[in-house]
Amino acid sequence: YQAKMDFALKLGYAGDQIQAVLNKLGADALINDVLAELVRLGNKSESEGQSSASSSTSTLVPRGPCPKEIASPELSLEDEVVDNSDNLRPIVIDGSNVAMRRVSLHGNKEGFSCRGIQLAVDWFLEKGHKDITVFVPAWRKEQSRPDAPITDQEILRKLEKEKILVFTPSRRVQGRRVVCYDDRFIVKLAFDSDGIIVSNDNYRDLQNEKPEWKKFIEERLLMYSFVNDKFMPPDDPLGRHGPSLENFLRKRPVIPEHKKQPCPYGKKCTYGHKCKYYHPERANQPQRSVADELRISAKL
Repeated sequence: YQAKMDFALKLGYAGDQIQAVLNKLGADALINDVLAELVRLGNKSESEGQSSASSSTSTLVPRGPCPKEIASPELSLEDEVVDNSDNLRPIVIDGSNVAMRRVSLHGNKEGFSCRGIQLAVDWFLEKGHKDITVFVPAWRKEQSRPDAPITDQEILRKLEKEKILVFTPSRRVQGRRVVCYDDRFIVKLAFDSDGIIVSNDNYRDLQNEKPEWKKFIEERLLMYSFVNDKFMPPDDPLGRHGPSLENFLRKRPVIPEHKKQPCPYGKKCTYGHKCKYYHPERANQPQRSVADELRISAKL
């Protein structure tokens, strides 16, 4: 009896509910039967609460000018902030990474697809983002060569006129092209503007330059994929226990996260990151790579 009581308490059920179920089914009942009865009671109480709430609200007479706020203040707040572009983070797109990624997905080993950049920009514009910057090396404006083809090159000029695309500097010295490191432009602008980096590159060399850049890249890098001609970022950019994509793109999260079932073992869980339940004590811990774990253990 006590073992079943403790197990149900760890799952978050109230003591009086558990005691009522055990008195009804008996102390010899199987744990699965006890849990099934607890779930049934929980659903029943929720439905009764919703019906009583609806009956009580139906008798209320709205006196304000906007009944929508009285009926659902959470929804009205969400709609207001979603439409407000000031709450959306600036977007910094790694143009070379996006263009090369789309070409590789279409089966070509080499090339530069300006169409992929346009697809990524359109996706963020549809989401309501106004502050979008794309970095592309300036030598991509040059005429396309057979060994490095560039498709839809006019898109670069169009985005530059719209003040969305920025060419990183490059010049020729004695017939040799000198190119500035565009990745540093991308990370620096995103860090200074507190924005989001759109790229499938991890920027490991830049992570080693500055500790603050390392933490920023780990928390603000938005990876993506192309499905035919559809730009698709993940719904969980920071993993299963991180924020949703909608909240990840915002300065202040407004859409409530789905409630995750907490692990019944709590801090005593031995499954580590493989545990499928939610661990609140691990929510703010960044996912370290194996190499970082080895460096930390070596220092200790």
